[in-house]
Amino acid sequence: MAKSKSSNAWLQEHFDDEYVKKSQQDGYRSRAVYKLEEIQQKEKLIKPNMNIIDLGAAPGGWSQYAVKLVGKKGRVIASDILDIDPLPFVEFIKGDFTEQSVLDEILNVLKKEDAKNNQLDIVISDMAPNISGVESIDLPRSIYLCELALEMAREVLKPGGSLVVKLFQGQGSDEYLRDVRSSFRQVKVRKPKASRARSKEVYVVARNFHA
Repeated sequence: MAKSKSSNAWLQEHFDDEYVKKSQQDGYRSRAVYKLEEIQQKEKLIKPNMNIIDLGAAPGGWSQYAVKLVGKKGRVIASDILDIDPLPFVEFIKGDFTEQSVLDEILNVLKKEDAKNNQLDIVISDMAPNISGVESIDLPRSIYLCELALEMAREVLKPGGSLVVKLFQGQGSDEYLRDVRSSFRQVKVRKPKASRARSKEVYVVARNFHA
């Protein structure tokens, strides 16, 4: 079946993209890793020995980057409804984390260690819905995923923990930011250079979680 002009244009842009080329050279699974890398360079959120969960982790680029930062004494748990190829030192849980059985599995993984180690330092989420191109459909879906990530953060974060979540700006995004601020003492919005200029995506960086 012949590809449309729009899909051909997207493919051409993708393969010409400097971050796609860089990710291939650096051995990362996706260009998205450079968004997290820039946030990390500016915010210094991820530190050795931390416990992290990566929501919507496929194909695994963020987990791949995070596990290097936390080291062997840290933990990275990756979760997605899609399979990802195994990553060294990353624990993968397949399924929809909004389902109780999957959430229970995540919580049980955390409780394998001693009682002091059963909460997380950071929740990271690069989740996005399947894009239809219709903003009135895509935006509410995106906000919903952000709300799920925030609910997860409230469930599993240690006091003082952090959240990094992809948010598409538009109707509902200001309300979402107010909700995040109700649980975190410091909230910033960042637009990494690796985010395409035309994209409405930004990243919410929230620190100092309080119940």
